[in-house]
Amino acid sequence: MEFGFVLKKFVTFFIEPYGMIVTLFLLGLFFLFTQKIKRAKIFLSLAFSILFLFAYPPFSNALVKGLEEKYPKYNGVKNIKFIHVLGSGHTTDPLQPLSSQIGDAGVKRVVEGVILHKQIKGSTLIFTGYELSTNVTNAKMNASLAMALGVDAENIIINGIPKDTYEEALFTKSLLGDAPFILVTSAAHMPRSMELFRSLGLNPIAAPSDFLKNEQRGFLREPNVHDLGISQRAVHEYLGLLWSKV
Repeated sequence: MEFGFVLKKFVTFFIEPYGMIVTLFLLGLFFLFTQKIKRAKIFLSLAFSILFLFAYPPFSNALVKGLEEKYPKYNGVKNIKFIHVLGSGHTTDPLQPLSSQIGDAGVKRVVEGVILHKQIKGSTLIFTGYELSTNVTNAKMNASLAMALGVDAENIIINGIPKDTYEEALFTKSLLGDAPFILVTSAAHMPRSMELFRSLGLNPIAAPSDFLKNEQRGFLREPNVHDLGISQRAVHEYLGLLWSKV
């Protein structure tokens, strides 16, 4: 399982924007230093062209909108007992407040989960996610933020073992079976999550958060790092959807 997880991360690096750009750029430099100028021009031109494309706001916005518009914000029934908040990234820097140790996506997921928990009396929050490169699981970090926002510990279930969405879904199935529950994750991640959870026989109700799409119009906008990051996340999700179909 560990080897498969690492292999998956390694392979996807080279077919997602960051890895693709770096690989093409390094190949271009290699051919440049070996005096193969024509090949160097090809690979360096490809690297900069792909960098421009994925960092161009209208393009990144189109990519992510295709994912985020599938599930609108949660406006469902108020008698669901369980709310599953999927894990995200974090650090454990003691010099930072808790809200800064959890990534932007994670904070928004937790806040959405807490809001729904306070709206639905008697509900229980489920947090999952492993420790990444730290000594504290993401599930525990997110649960700590939820408790700091007023959620009682007895209304929280923590599992820090799952390393990806598939393992998170397996845990929820072992806990809830086919009972309906609210699924909270980033809007771009929601289509893949819903498809995966349903494929295992679960009955999630989508409650997306962390929307990235931008309604600003116009094509005269400069490429930037923020939109490159949005493209990276969108391509990651499209690859995940493709893999699930394969």
